[in-house]
Amino acid sequence: MYQLIGLIFLLSYATSIQANVLQYKLLFASTTTVIHQINSDQAIPHQASSSFITDGQAWLTTMSSRVKRFIPDQKERDDFLSTVYYEAIRAGLDPQLVLSVIQVESNFNKYAISSAGARGYMQIMPFWVDTIGTKDHNLFHLRVNLRYGCTILRHYLEIEKGNYFRALGRYNGSLGQVTYPQQVFNTWRETWAYPS
Repeated sequence: MYQLIGLIFLLSYATSIQANVLQYKLLFASTTTVIHQINSDQAIPHQASSSFITDGQAWLTTMSSRVKRFIPDQKERDDFLSTVYYEAIRAGLDPQLVLSVIQVESNFNKYAISSAGARGYMQIMPFWVDTIGTKDHNLFHLRVNLRYGCTILRHYLEIEKGNYFRALGRYNGSLGQVTYPQQVFNTWRETWAYPS
């Protein structure tokens, strides 16, 4: 009897591991080309930004005044915001959600490192470079960090079938806990809601 229970447990555990491996393989397959194309600490190119930002000029103006306390330099702030907007829209995410994640994760500190080793604006764990990137990707680079963060968050939203609360829990490694997702939602509503 105990052998049968043990066998069932091992089979379910093995199935769980295979499911996780499959999820990462699917993520790898769907993002490798996109992730491999970036290796830059620069903002998105002007020709790329113009098509995205034309519709978002009012957004940029509004968000620039809100981000000023975190990033005082106007050019750095414009580059940052245009890249956030581009990468968020490219990944099918609300740019204000991405700003909320950045504020909660790093408080807009480009060089933040968590106690667990997560890096940059969106606090990307280094294992993601091996999983979906290339060894020359620097997680402190503006576009690299934002591309990874938006891609990973989109991946978790797909796993959770659009459930932002659970996707944010996965993103932070706190699935099942309410503190982190609620903090992001509160920041989204109180600081980054647009228009307001």
